[in-house]
Amino acid sequence: MFREMRRKKQALPPEMSAEILERGTSGVLALSGDDGYPYALPISYVYDGGHIYFHCAKSGHKLDAIARDPRASFCVVDRDEIAAEKYTTFFRSVIVFGKVRLLENEDEKLEAMRKLALKYAPDDSAESRQAAIQRDWKLLCVLDMTVEHISGKEAIELVVSRG
Repeated sequence: MFREMRRKKQALPPEMSAEILERGTSGVLALSGDDGYPYALPISYVYDGGHIYFHCAKSGHKLDAIARDPRASFCVVDRDEIAAEKYTTFFRSVIVFGKVRLLENEDEKLEAMRKLALKYAPDDSAESRQAAIQRDWKLLCVLDMTVEHISGKEAIELVVSRG
């Protein structure tokens, strides 16, 4: 179903792709937008093994696109260093493919928000994170992207330097 990487030597091992998803702070979510145009947006997230969680407002372009077609891709760039003398970049990135759904179960939604809060405010107390979640609870929409395929890739120069 998913294409095989053309430059297999540049493929990241699955554990390295997972590390990138865990440490990244934002990525680009790509959806099928209005009139067949792609709709890609930068967004904060938390990766939890087989799922990626996002939060958003309760209405808008993103939710309309997901309602039409839940298939999505999500890209996180881990490294993008320009090597002008070589006319290239030393890049490392991960792309995830899957389906996005709106979390409607309150317990699932709360658990996802706790994971997001912990990722973005790890030094805050659990009580303070919970208070922030509760403060905005009625306005929150939480999305769950079920991971179907992960593809990580890096510049050949980085592959060689890793040995």
